Amino acid sequence: MVQRFTRRAFLALLLLFALPALAVQRVKLEIDFGDGIHKLFDRISWKEGMTVRDAMDAAQASGHGIKYEARGSGETAFLTRIDDVANQGGRGQKKNWVYRVNGKLADKSFGVYKLKEGDSVVWKFEPPPSRKEK
Repeated sequence: MVQRFTRRAFLALLLLFALPALAVQRVKLEIDFGDGIHKLFDRISWKEGMTVRDAMDAAQASGHGIKYEARGSGETAFLTRIDDVANQGGRGQKKNWVYRVNGKLADKSFGVYKLKEGDSVVWKFEPPPSRKEK
């Protein structure tokens, strides 16, 4: 009986300390079309060195994903379309895809912006951000 209790206690301790290490680390990706329609991907597996583009690729590959288009790669990667909504280009109040990570406007290309476990990325189709947000 003592031996059985010891095995159970050992297994319980093993599970207690091993489960957090085995937990899948994730990032969240939200697409906001600016018209009340949102797509949410909250189970994208995170890995070291993952970029926003990698998260977009994971969402695109999912069973109910998105389709996106971009030009360039790395530092010059520029997103031009998500699903059937393309950048309008130009200045003024024309809308384009803009992304934020954890609520903060991104300061680099989505092809090189590295994500941390737990980060939340939101792409929104909107007019250019205000000067004070930049």
